[in-house]
Parts: sequence; structure tokens; C-alpha cells
Amino acid sequence: MSYIYDYMERLLPTSWRRKRIRRPMMIWSPPEYSPSSDVLTIKSVDLCIEENGKSHHTKRYELMTRDGQYGAPPALVVRRGQAFRLRLTCDRPFDRSRDAMSLIFTVDQDERPTHGHGSLVGVALQQFRHMIEDPLEWGAAIDFVSGDVLEILVKPAANALVTKWKLDFDTKLLSEGFGKSYSLPQPFYLLFNPWCKDDQVYLEDKALRDECVMNDTTLIWRGSYNRLRPSVWKFGQFDKHVLDCSLLLIAKVGKVSATHRGDPIRVCRAISAAVNSPDDDGALLGNWSGDFSGGIAPTKWVGSVEILQQFYKKQKPVKFAQCWVFAGVVSTIARAIGIPSRVITNYSSAHDTQASLTVDYFVDKNGKIMEEMNSDSIWNYHVWNEVWMQRPDLGIGSDGDYGGWQAIDSTPQEMSDGMFRCGPASVLAVKLGEIAKPYDNNFLFAEVNADKVFWRYTGPAHPLKLIRKDVFGIGHFISTKAVGKWEREDVTSSYKFAEKSQEERDTMLKALKQANSAFSRYYLNEDFNEVYFNFELRDDIKIGEAFSVILQIKNRSSETPHTINGYLNVETVLYTGKQREFVKKHPFTVNLDPASEEFIRMEVSFDEYYKKLRDQAAFNISCFATVENTEYEFFAQDDFRVRKPDIKIKLADTPVSQSPVEVTIALLNPLPIPLRKGIFHVEGSGIEKPLIFKHPEVAVDETISNTFVLTPPFAGRGTIAAKFTSRELDDVDGFVAFEAKPRPEDVLMETSDNEVIERTDIVD
Repeated sequence: MSYIYDYMERLLPTSWRRKRIRRPMMIWSPPEYSPSSDVLTIKSVDLCIEENGKSHHTKRYELMTRDGQYGAPPALVVRRGQAFRLRLTCDRPFDRSRDAMSLIFTVDQDERPTHGHGSLVGVALQQFRHMIEDPLEWGAAIDFVSGDVLEILVKPAANALVTKWKLDFDTKLLSEGFGKSYSLPQPFYLLFNPWCKDDQVYLEDKALRDECVMNDTTLIWRGSYNRLRPSVWKFGQFDKHVLDCSLLLIAKVGKVSATHRGDPIRVCRAISAAVNSPDDDGALLGNWSGDFSGGIAPTKWVGSVEILQQFYKKQKPVKFAQCWVFAGVVSTIARAIGIPSRVITNYSSAHDTQASLTVDYFVDKNGKIMEEMNSDSIWNYHVWNEVWMQRPDLGIGSDGDYGGWQAIDSTPQEMSDGMFRCGPASVLAVKLGEIAKPYDNNFLFAEVNADKVFWRYTGPAHPLKLIRKDVFGIGHFISTKAVGKWEREDVTSSYKFAEKSQEERDTMLKALKQANSAFSRYYLNEDFNEVYFNFELRDDIKIGEAFSVILQIKNRSSETPHTINGYLNVETVLYTGKQREFVKKHPFTVNLDPASEEFIRMEVSFDEYYKKLRDQAAFNISCFATVENTEYEFFAQDDFRVRKPDIKIKLADTPVSQSPVEVTIALLNPLPIPLRKGIFHVEGSGIEKPLIFKHPEVAVDETISNTFVLTPPFAGRGTIAAKFTSRELDDVDGFVAFEAKPRPEDVLMETSDNEVIERTDIVD
């Protein structure tokens, strides 16, 4: 009787238990009974860290690697839908014929856990493991008994809440009602499980799963569509405090109640909101002003670990971030909790503020973009994330279900349901123009498919003149890191049909029919093709060098001469297309005889552009020209960036697991001026804390270098990432990927073709 009462008492929230105890004597309370001395007593529980870490792919979590001797004891990290092992040491052997045991799981720090919300679960220990095979039910079963040791298998449901769980054991005799209890000293962590077919985030492709769950470093592409630049980013999803901070952000900032923490759709939508901070004091504070005083410039971050550790300690937004920093942190959180995720870069990315599926620019009579009138913008690139899951909420479409990659975006651009967040949006639905599907498919569709429209503005009393419409200018080279390679994979075809294809135009028209915005008061540019214009720019421009902008003008008429008046403009600009600063303007007048051509050249020197450079060295060049005695106006623009140098990283020898190897980093000053207050910032596999090397001054054409010792912690893939900043030059980076060999004592055998067979506990 007492055992049953105690069990029911456990199902009550703690506050209720106190109230019952304090009630007047008229309320019945059971008499105090002591369990029989024959009731099994659990003396200790072995979390089987090594076995569970290997089978659940969680052994690399810092929580699992703690030794407990000089600091905190290890904590168990496992995945749902899959059994984990516990080794119980008791005061006597477990007797299947007379002993009974129950396990009670409650969500950690939940004041009112309940069965109905899934935050309180009680299961009886079963005799055989086949009795816990129902994928959607929690279960526990005996694996074997050996003396006083009882090994059990515990299987959380495949849809269990992803959070920290407390575990209590109740033991009793089958012949008596009173029992004993034992509580695990600390909670265990339960994650999503992309290895489990019954989990909503199941990912069958092993190589893709290893890349998007287990790999702790990636490449994020930045730059511009004509200069794609990869930068290394360390996710560090297994590092200290990262998992705890991820769960904190989801629960506290994202406000996902315990009831819904098993739903990857709700969790990912919350992550996209919790990583930014305009409305909820999330992990990062965005800043596109160019003034980063009081914080760290976005270009100086090398990875997510330092950001999340700082937020976990202070629980205030970390300063500062831009899109790729938000995205790097989002994938860290997703991978930490077990959701496959990767970082996506879209070049020439539209920011459509009016849901018109067009990006509208207004230019004045000199061809200058009128920034005060432009709410839309085109970013040189924009970075978001993809997460992998099934989408049962979207139903079945003509092309099947909408599961697979889902886009989420934590950069605070537009509000969604009252918060700065975006997604998850089915990538397939975006490609098919299903812009009404949740969540935020219309915004994602515009980012990769919007038409670029240029309007000539001559005053509020005059109609707009449509001078150019570019249907191919948005959504280029959509990029992510290739699976298992340090290369770019182009995923444009997963977001849109091929440009100029009938499917692409049909999809755009389908989406436009679902949109409600349009500019109605305009007239079209004259259809005139006797004069041909071509904009040219040299491809590889290094920072520190001068560059030229060239306009080719050709008179195609064999009879009529033409006079052309116009301007070439160069501006520096943020990668978001905003905050332009004038660099140089070159007016021109050209008289072209029939069937002749001329080249207009504008030279821009280092001294002219250097002091106006923005933090990512981006430029916008434009040309506006009119042909006399016609109504024709030509306008074109393009973006480019000057190339910054790479940091050279060299390993002195072949790296071996747990053996030191010497590493050298070096950089040549590319500018015609000295660099002051230079700093190398280095992170990588085997570097516990970032390494900092200071260089007070770097002369013109001087090469600086530093050497340090690295010890790879594991055999297998590793990376080293370096960042250099100074007053005159920043956002300079470099990386190297390496393969650490196993130690000789970890090599079990070599095959005839020299393939090394290694101990499986060395490599995931």
C-alpha cells in the first residue's frame, strides 16, 4: 500500500505535496510504514558513459568527458528513440521472481510535471528487452543480472521531450506495497536522434548525417557573386556549456514550454527567434552601423563557442553579429540538440519589405540610387540555415511531402507572428512557389526569386519611369559546404528552377498571383537597341591596388550618329546594400559615328577608396546614360569586393592523435601603408582556448609569422582557423583542414592495401 501511495505521491507536483502535508488533521494521511529490510536497495548507478557515448554518438560532448576527480562529474547525454544502458549496483542480486522496480522521469526544473504534457513519465521495469520495442513509448527492461549488479536498458520514446530529465528508481517486493527510492544525483540530457527512423529528424544518408550533425567545423561563404569567399567557422557543438546554453535559449528566450520541446518545428522556430535580440534579449545583438565600439566586430568572430559561453555566463545579448554570425550560432544549437543543420549562403539576396516579390530601386537624374526612398535592398550575400525534418503539418503536395531541408533565418529582418524570426520554410515549397505555406515561405521565395526593378524618379508630381527590369539578378550560387569535403556545394537547384526556363517563369507567376502588392503608376522605358552598352570590371582586384571601371558603348546603326551623355559612379557600401558612401563620379559625353564604338574608363586609386571602405570591402558601381533625341535611358549596376589576403597555415609534420605537432601561421601586409595593432586569433581542434598573438606594427611588404604547438585530441578530421585584425586591415582569415592519424598503439591492423583499421573508440 505504501509503495503505491509513494508512487502516486511522486506524480504530484512538489508544491502540491507540501500542501497535503500541511493540511489539517481532518484530511486523511497514510500511517508511517517502513519498507521491509528485504526490499532491494540501489547503492549506486553507473551511467556507462563509454558504452552509451559510443552507441548514441555523444561521447564528444564535454559533459561526457569530465573525469569527476578534479571537477564536476560526467553527465549522461543520450538520444531519444534508442535504448541506453545503466548499471545498477544493489545490496543483493535482483530476483526476477520477487523484486519489482519502477523508473520515474521528470523534466528538470519543471514545477508542475504532468503525464498529460509528457513531462512526467513512469514505467515499470520489464523482464525482457523485446517488451520495450514500441517506438512511441518509454520503456525499461532488464538486460542481465550478474551478482549484485543489474544492467538495464532504458528507451525514451522517439517523440520524447528534448531537455534535461531527472530519474528516480523505486524498488519493492512483489508481495509488499512499501518500497525504497534512489535518485540519480544529476539529470541526464536527452537529444533528438537523426539515427532513429521513428524520430521526426531522421536522416538516412550517413555521410550527410555525419557532416550535418557530427562535424564541428564548417565553411561559410561570403563575398559577392563574382568573388565567392569561404571563411571557416567552428560550431563547437560539443564544447563546454554549449548544450546547456542551447537548452536555455530554447526554453527561456524562445519560450518553448516543456510540452513542445519534442517538436522540431516549434523548437527550430524558437531557435530562429532566440538567437537574435531586438525583441527577446536573445544570444546576439545585430549591428550593421559600422560602429562596433562596446563589443566585438562581427568579422572578428571565428566560431560560436565563445559567443554561447559568454551568453550562458551573463545571459545578456553578445555584441555584435551580422547574418553569418547568426547562422553559425543557429547551426551550433541545432547540431548540439541533435537536429541536422547546415549553413546556406545566397548571393545577390533580396530583402523584400513589401511582400511584392520585387526589389524596387529608385534612381535620380544622375543615376544615383536614392537610398532614402528604398526600403527594399539586395544584399551582396545573405546567410541562413537549413534544418532537416519531416513536415507532417504541411500535408502532401503534387511533388510528394514537404519533408527534408527546411530553411530558418535568425537575422532580424522582418517580423513573423510578432517576433523577429523566419521559418522553418520547406525548401521544396519555396522552389514550387507555395508562398502561402507556413512558415514565411513568401519571404524566402523573394530572397531567391524576386525580380530587380529600377525606377526613374523625377518628383512626386510625375509618374515613375520603369527604366530596367532584371529577372535574373537575384538568387545566385546558393552555397553550402560539401559533404565530407572542404569545398563548395551549389544547392541553387533545390531553391529554384533554372533561370530562363519555363518552369522558373511559371513558378514566379504562380507566386505573384498569391501576392498583393504592385506599383501601378508607371510608364515603360523606350524600346531602343541602336546603342549597345557593356559594363566591364577586372575580376581579381586585391586590396591596396587601384582598379578601373570600363564602359563599352557601341553604335549599332550603320546610318545614324548618336550622342550619349552619362555618369559612372563608384560607392562603398555595406554587404546589405545599405549605407552607401560616395567615392568617385565620372561624367561623360560621347559622339558616336555610325558603326563605331568607344570605351569610357574611370580609374580609382587606393587613396581615393581606402578611407571610405566598409568592413567587408564591398563596392557598388553604376552607370546612367541617355541617348540624345530619344526617350531611351540606360541604367546598370554591379557589386564587387576587393580581395583580402589569406593567412597561410602550415603543419610541420603529419598530425597524430594526442601527439604535439608544430604549426606556423603567416601573413603578408598587402597595403602600401603599415599596419598597426595587429592581432592573430587562432582556434582549432586541440586548442582549448583561443591563441592570441600581437604584432604592434607590420611594415609595408613585411611578412609576420607565429609558431605554436597543437595536440589533436582525436584521430580523424580536424581544422585550424586563424583571423587577423588591425586598425588598417581586418576580416583577414585562413584555415587548414587536416587528418590526424591514430596513435600506433591504437592501430589494430593494416590490410594488404595499406588501409588502416583503427580502434572504433578513437574515431566517431
